[in-house]
Amino acid sequence: MMGAVTFGGRLRQRGPELSDVEVLTMEIFGEQQGCHDDASIHRYFAGHWRHFFPKLGSYQAFARQCAALSVIKQRILVHLFPANGDIHLLDGFPIPVCRNCRGTRCRTFRDVAAWGYCATKQEYFYGLRGHLVITLAGTVVAFTVAKIDERDVVPNLYGTIRGLLIGDKGFISGDSSQPRRSMRSQVS
Repeated sequence: MMGAVTFGGRLRQRGPELSDVEVLTMEIFGEQQGCHDDASIHRYFAGHWRHFFPKLGSYQAFARQCAALSVIKQRILVHLFPANGDIHLLDGFPIPVCRNCRGTRCRTFRDVAAWGYCATKQEYFYGLRGHLVITLAGTVVAFTVAKIDERDVVPNLYGTIRGLLIGDKGFISGDSSQPRRSMRSQVS
């Protein structure tokens, strides 16, 4: 695959002793081990795997090589996941219209906003929910703003696109025939 994304050549003409394939392998394996930046990946391999990578130099040289390979990493992603418009990503997000302490008194959005829960932030909010569908290339295909549960929006959004629609576990429901109401229309 490396030949396909470099068009048969090398990215660098001269540089550190590690090959491009070794650096890419280290980055992929490091991410798998929970190291999410160049410094922690370098520390991990210097401490645990130096015998497999004896030419591992300084952190600065490693970081420069990782940065120089960003074009190759992007080509690998495009090669593995071509942005042909058949794969779509869907996610929902809260749109609070006021602070929680004012939610019961808010008159401006009384007919359109509702109370909801954001699992990511682990907090309640007063407002609306946004839903966005994008392609792997990052092009927005569909969006909605509503006060209904995000699982109820999926059939409407899916009708406008063709292909695979991928969402997080917030879109899983046991019985798709029953509408859900996670957003309360008034405070108890």
